Amino acid sequence: MYNQKQHHRRSIRLGEYDYSIPNWYYVTICTKNFKCWFGEIKNSKVIHNELGKTTVRYFNGIPEHFKNTELDYFVVMPNHVHGIIIIGDDVGTLDRVSLQEGEFGKMVKNSLSIIINQYKGSVTRFARQNGYPGFTWQSRFYEHIIRNDNDLFRIRTYIENNPLKWEIDEYYNTE
Repeated sequence: MYNQKQHHRRSIRLGEYDYSIPNWYYVTICTKNFKCWFGEIKNSKVIHNELGKTTVRYFNGIPEHFKNTELDYFVVMPNHVHGIIIIGDDVGTLDRVSLQEGEFGKMVKNSLSIIINQYKGSVTRFARQNGYPGFTWQSRFYEHIIRNDNDLFRIRTYIENNPLKWEIDEYYNTE
């Protein structure tokens, strides 16, 4: 029997925080059950398969679809994505056509959740249309508001070194 108290998921977002205001955000997006859909690590380097290359391309495309965003460091690992997304002052809709129709859908006012949900949806559509029918993301994503230069340096270092430390990574999986 369904028990609302037992099955209610609590958001990890800050309740009163507006995730569309200008700031630097560190995000982690994982595949369901940490399954390695995007490739593998060999000799401490990420070797992407077709889905992994597309996942990289779509992440790089975020600023093309959300005009007030920029990207900083990011890495697509075999089963997760770490990245820094910068939301700037220029908020609104984007009046450009997607590079590939349907990649991101309608351009809307940015919030971190909208950006990530559209990104995840785009990768999922590609996966389903290109021979990865079981591909699924975890339903949520992790975010951290980058508070200062030390925080930024620590996160950049973590992202940059993530492939080197794959076998001790908390998301390590051989499937």
